[in-house]
Amino acid sequence: MEKKTTQFIVVNYKLSSILVGGIKKLEEQTTEENPFVFLSGYGIALPAFEEKIVKLQKGDTFDFNLTPEQAFGSHDAGHILDLDREMFSINGHFDHEHITKGAIVPLVNEDGNHFLGRVLDVTDTAVKMDLNHPLAGKELNFAGTVVENREATDEEIGRFLNHGGGCTCGCCGDDDQCGCDHDHCDGQHQHDHEGCSCGHHHHE
Repeated sequence: MEKKTTQFIVVNYKLSSILVGGIKKLEEQTTEENPFVFLSGYGIALPAFEEKIVKLQKGDTFDFNLTPEQAFGSHDAGHILDLDREMFSINGHFDHEHITKGAIVPLVNEDGNHFLGRVLDVTDTAVKMDLNHPLAGKELNFAGTVVENREATDEEIGRFLNHGGGCTCGCCGDDDQCGCDHDHCDGQHQHDHEGCSCGHHHHE
């Protein structure tokens, strides 16, 4: 049986969501200075994304769509929560700078997994937060170029493992934060609700 190798892959891409009528809305874009780098077989990239990219060679271009099921799943109304406003206070003062309607807030759960929540509304008593991935329920298009695709060295594998993997955002396998072009605040909120936390170490 042929030994399965780990590939060191570098890609530049534009990620767009597909709207009604096939119109594309740009969601993320890498740059030559900051491409997406990942190792195959480590769950860093979405499985369907990795399956298509790993077959390509350096210099190849790609342009493909992923269904919501292949990407970040359907939008789940059960992941929209009304959270106590006090959870988003710092030294007794509500975080007006970061917790505003439409803001994307970095969150972390009790297991240390990072993801993003979007503020839907702020009232005198609660913050309505959508904990679905920002791209949940959307068909996605990836178009770009393979900058590198070769067998990874032991040093590269070790470096990725030591740093817990690379970016995890639009083309990645979990809901971690990343350096892609999603707009989000860098306030660090934390709360204990539905396993998520968002930073100032508040408890219900």
